[in-house]
Amino acid sequence: MSVIHVDLTRSDDRRDVVHRAVQMLAEGKLVVLPTETVYGLAASALCPQAVARLQEVKGHARNHPLTLAVGNADAALDYVPHMSYLGRRLARRCWPGPLTLVCDDPGSDSLATQFSHGVQQALMPTGSIGLRVPDHEIVGEILRLSAGPLVLSSASRSGEPAPLGAAAAREGLGDDVDMLLDDGDCHYGQASTVVHLGAEGVRVLREGVIGAQAFKKYCSLMVLMVCTGNTCRSPMAECLMRQRLAAELDCQPEDLESRGAMVLSAGIAALADSPASVEAVNVLASRGIDLSRHASQPVTDRLIRFADLILAMTRGHRDALIAQWPELVDRVHLLAQDGTEISDPIGGPLDLYRRCADQIDGHLEIQVRSLDLAQILPGDLSGD
Repeated sequence: MSVIHVDLTRSDDRRDVVHRAVQMLAEGKLVVLPTETVYGLAASALCPQAVARLQEVKGHARNHPLTLAVGNADAALDYVPHMSYLGRRLARRCWPGPLTLVCDDPGSDSLATQFSHGVQQALMPTGSIGLRVPDHEIVGEILRLSAGPLVLSSASRSGEPAPLGAAAAREGLGDDVDMLLDDGDCHYGQASTVVHLGAEGVRVLREGVIGAQAFKKYCSLMVLMVCTGNTCRSPMAECLMRQRLAAELDCQPEDLESRGAMVLSAGIAALADSPASVEAVNVLASRGIDLSRHASQPVTDRLIRFADLILAMTRGHRDALIAQWPELVDRVHLLAQDGTEISDPIGGPLDLYRRCADQIDGHLEIQVRSLDLAQILPGDLSGD
């Protein structure tokens, strides 16, 4: 049977294409899919014969693992229920996107143990499992509508370069596939970054789209301080938290990022680029901290996605954040663990700002003591 070639750039009904691809995968067919990185060859993880055929088409050695593509980070936890804190951080920040996470021993409660023996061997020949959430609208829809995840590899023979366009995939695989979805050249035109998550930490197995410096930032702890306008309370809390963390890690505040920690602040009703209040600048100057270059920023989706710990000044701030981003419920807390609210000193005298800074710093001391830095900091990042 000849390959069904669908040009997505000219398709009038992409939904129909998605349904056809889902059906073919369910029937055990092989489908070439565009992703943001390279073209991939996919089979349903629920069809052992299709996965075996994928291995044959690829010409892979049996001990060469294939990747499991899932729809989102939550679905990934079905297959690695005990994913490390760092793994969950990377999944939240990088997926959908060009990152493959290789996790040791998914555990007996992993849904991967319900795959056939052959599929388990294809995915986990050495016990580890590689997970990917491609950042492509069509692939995302196919995963959403499929009964299970997809087994995925580059759409090329073993030892050949991964194809960056549909023509190269077709030339390399010929009629050994059943369907090819052509969406032009891949966005990045480069393979995903592959990292291994093990007991010893994180190790870069293949540097791809996400370079070394960007990857370090993705791994870093990020604490976000939130108030209303981001000109008084949260900027003071940001600086004081940075000072507290630096003392805990025995480094200077300006060296925190190299130690895997970032502290930022934002406001739920903030304008962009407003300076800190004069009183806040003066109060922190008396503590040897320069707040004069602060520029306010509003809370954004990106900040929310990256933040590991969000400390709100009041219950109103916390409630507003959760109302807009319900997924924050486990990551946003009051700065004061005893439930005390940090009142806004705006418009008050310098002494009120001084008392506010003292109050914030006292609660930050408790917050830092309660953090398990060994668990939430990335540690040494290494590559092959």
